[in-house]
Amino acid sequence: MSAAETVVGQAAVDKLLEVLDLTITGEMAFRGTSPQIGLQRVFGGQVAGQALVAAGRTVDPERVVHSLHGYFVRPGDPAESIEYQVENVRDGLSFSVRRSVAFQHDKPIFFMSASFQRVEEGLDHQAPAPPDVPGPEEVPRMIDRLARYPERLGIWGQIPRPIDVRYVGEPGWVRPGDRPADPYQRVWMRIDGKLPDDPLLHACALTYASDLTLLDSVLSVHGEVWGPGGVAGASLDHALWFHRPFRADEWFLYDCWSPSASGARGLATGRMFTRDGRQIASAVQEGLVRRVGT
Repeated sequence: MSAAETVVGQAAVDKLLEVLDLTITGEMAFRGTSPQIGLQRVFGGQVAGQALVAAGRTVDPERVVHSLHGYFVRPGDPAESIEYQVENVRDGLSFSVRRSVAFQHDKPIFFMSASFQRVEEGLDHQAPAPPDVPGPEEVPRMIDRLARYPERLGIWGQIPRPIDVRYVGEPGWVRPGDRPADPYQRVWMRIDGKLPDDPLLHACALTYASDLTLLDSVLSVHGEVWGPGGVAGASLDHALWFHRPFRADEWFLYDCWSPSASGARGLATGRMFTRDGRQIASAVQEGLVRRVGT
């Protein structure tokens, strides 16, 4: 990566940090904003990450988030600020549970439950990482892939790219017919710059990233693509479990697949592994997937 690309990447990361830096507006209340980049609705990973920031700021920092479960109930308006209200469901001896609701125009657009745990020792095992996956340096960069499909940039051409995303196979925004069917979708990711050491911030950044490509694995099974001549979609719900300590600004492999699709909905699941094979998180999402015309 050139020095100029490094500067651009860190600038995008700084913008992401601004998005995740909520304003306190009252007791258990916060306000967030969205990048003004012309999107028709707020990116789901953003609102989930902000909701986790709001919840996490009401919990003892000695307790780390281990899971979240959220529902997207209305599209968010990027031109309007988002109000977050947090409910303290319980503070126990080991766990704290929070409910975080995002509002616009006095209506909920997203709600999430998140659980935090004090650090403990216990049993430790995991399934192995997928074998023989090329490393991030061996697969094309996003900027190189985008150059091949200037007419199909979609969200990738509009949103700032604070995350370095490198698909092992073909992504879902190529032209119809250019994507071979594949039961797995594997993507290398990392925050494209340096983050502060705060573990909550890394969890929020990973939450943001987890919504970028997960639903695409539903299309991968069929060799389908997003947009004209393919499929339109939207996240319906999202669940994420954090297993081990990690840094979101270091490479991790997002290993995704879809066990089922029916009724214009698709279920996607994914596992995240560090380069040395540690599983750091698991994600599950159901999304709307409808065919669209040309």
